Amino acid sequence: MAESEAAVASVVQMPIADRPSLDPEPADPELSLHAVCYPMGFTAEVFTNSSEVVTAVEESFGNFNKIFPDPSVQLRIGVTQDQSGNGRAIPSYRTSEGLLSLITDKDNFMACDLYRGSGFGWFTESTVMERSHFRYHWLEGAIWMLLQWLYMTPVHAACVQMDGRGVLLCGDSGAGKSTLAFACARAGWKFTADDSTRIIRKSNDRRVVGNPYRMRFREAAIQLFPELAAQHLTPRLSGELSIELATSTMPEISIEQSSSVDYILFLNRRHTGPPSLTALSPESVAAWFEKIITCDEKDLRDTQIKSLERLLEVPIYELRYSDLDWAVDRLETLVRTGS
Repeated sequence: MAESEAAVASVVQMPIADRPSLDPEPADPELSLHAVCYPMGFTAEVFTNSSEVVTAVEESFGNFNKIFPDPSVQLRIGVTQDQSGNGRAIPSYRTSEGLLSLITDKDNFMACDLYRGSGFGWFTESTVMERSHFRYHWLEGAIWMLLQWLYMTPVHAACVQMDGRGVLLCGDSGAGKSTLAFACARAGWKFTADDSTRIIRKSNDRRVVGNPYRMRFREAAIQLFPELAAQHLTPRLSGELSIELATSTMPEISIEQSSSVDYILFLNRRHTGPPSLTALSPESVAAWFEKIITCDEKDLRDTQIKSLERLLEVPIYELRYSDLDWAVDRLETLVRTGS
């Protein structure tokens, strides 16, 4: 018994680079289609029996370029011909001790081993045919979780950059991160992420990556940007509708897959007084950054917190505003003058 326990412990503690590679052949011989993509610069492989899944992979991740040489994450996705069920049902996420489950019913589910960087799922054809919903809630959710567990720390922030200097736009849901990032992009800034930015944990500098190829907005953003009215609507986890915009449809927007972080701004667009930019201390915002870290593994949590502490070494401000044009101008002044 003691020898068996020691053997198990040695496998659990083995660095990912030293572990046996995953079987390159899918466990189910019917999963004959193979898609390779590079979400946020990392390698991901998807084995499936459905051309719709391959198309979903291409739509979600086809524009990314490979940056990092780390081992790939892998998903095996089987699709049945069953047309029953609600293809727009939103899955429940649960994690425990490095295991992740996503499920809506017995015919639509996914299970992932976060330590191993792999997962499998089965879906009805009706679920996969709702492709934007399938991408957002199933495919992207699983791949981001696998990569986040192994390589990245999440930050609930948009990211834009000017003259090689990056700015994180922070705040709770509804703070205006996506709308200000879009306004900056339309004004000539480079766009990196609209709501979800990730720190590369192994990097010694404050480098982050994002998805610059798609932006998502609340439906109310149409009031600020009427051109968004023609874009596709997708339900969020909250049930609210979101607008999905492919930045490739707007050639005037410049994008960048990664960025340094030189300034952090917390947005307060509901302030009723004069607009202002006020300095904040790292101690006053540390808890806000840490609340997005929900893993229950102490070593991983400690590693993610250390990467956040490195991030908080840059100047941090609260931006109070009600006018988007003023906010964009004030950010440009900050980046170009440092004040």
